[in-house]
Amino acid sequence: MELAPVRGAATIEEVAARAGVSRSTVSRVVNGSTAVSPAALEAVRRAIDDLQYVPNRAARSLASRQTRAIALVIPEQTDRFFGDPFFASIVAGIGEVIGDSDYIMNMLIASDDASAKALAYLRGGSVDGAIVASHHTSDTFLERIADVVPVVYGGRPARVRAEDYYVDVDNVEGGRSATAYLLSRGHRRIATVSGSPDMPAGIDRLKGFRVEMAAAGLEPLGVENGDFTEVGGALAMNRILSTGVELDALFVASDLMARGAYTALREKGIEPGRDIAVIGFDDSSVSTALTPALTTVRQPSLLQGRHMASVLLDILAGRPAAHATMLPTEVVERASA
Repeated sequence: MELAPVRGAATIEEVAARAGVSRSTVSRVVNGSTAVSPAALEAVRRAIDDLQYVPNRAARSLASRQTRAIALVIPEQTDRFFGDPFFASIVAGIGEVIGDSDYIMNMLIASDDASAKALAYLRGGSVDGAIVASHHTSDTFLERIADVVPVVYGGRPARVRAEDYYVDVDNVEGGRSATAYLLSRGHRRIATVSGSPDMPAGIDRLKGFRVEMAAAGLEPLGVENGDFTEVGGALAMNRILSTGVELDALFVASDLMARGAYTALREKGIEPGRDIAVIGFDDSSVSTALTPALTTVRQPSLLQGRHMASVLLDILAGRPAAHATMLPTEVVERASA
């Protein structure tokens, strides 16, 4: 086996020469093989100490079948990943924990057309485990990854299996609390711009909205999918307004979609925070950049990223790990509602 030294350090050939053995014997000693005589073992170890030889980690991992690498898988289009501040917080939290470990992190933005390539890479022994930061009901290739390496999901998988590990926020309760906030301020003519119906977060936030509206004896005046994008939020808002309904409040299932909704409302002469109360979801950087600043439901994305990484490291170390971790949400009151 080829064992590349750290730059500037002794080479494997120098160790072999000092120990008076072959290069392959040094390789076997470094990789823990027992097919070495006691005398040769002692000579190689002494030479390694004398020369301060340090084998390349990647080469040694081939023998141990450990790569000391994990994959962060983002099953989204590139523009969506870089355009949504939610992902920045998640990645930052994961990076904090992985940075303090012996692992390195490889990031894969695996859109639909790249799923086969991502699957081949992850199943090829290049990583010890994976973190999936977002997923849709159509992302069936992720289950095939989980059959080969340990996987921790960000958010509840669309189809939860007993062996799955995930870290989620309570999206149903978040949707309920957002709606309850609007109701507590006397609003009754309420619509919602919902998230993607093929994502558990979108499904759960809409469920929370509907449950709270039903408990108040009210029907939504509009429910339109904004696909968790700014453009989608604007289009969904326009579809609601095109029905001619007169709203006094709006729940938008992400801050990014709320920015799009602001634009659509203003194009119709409706001023957020004055003519209509608006509440978002995320408490991302978008919420404070908007005017008026957006009342929103805070989800602890940074903490979620930290938990995801910690659970995976526990699994890889053979330590007990919770299969399901749920994090709370809270309403953050600002000027829009």
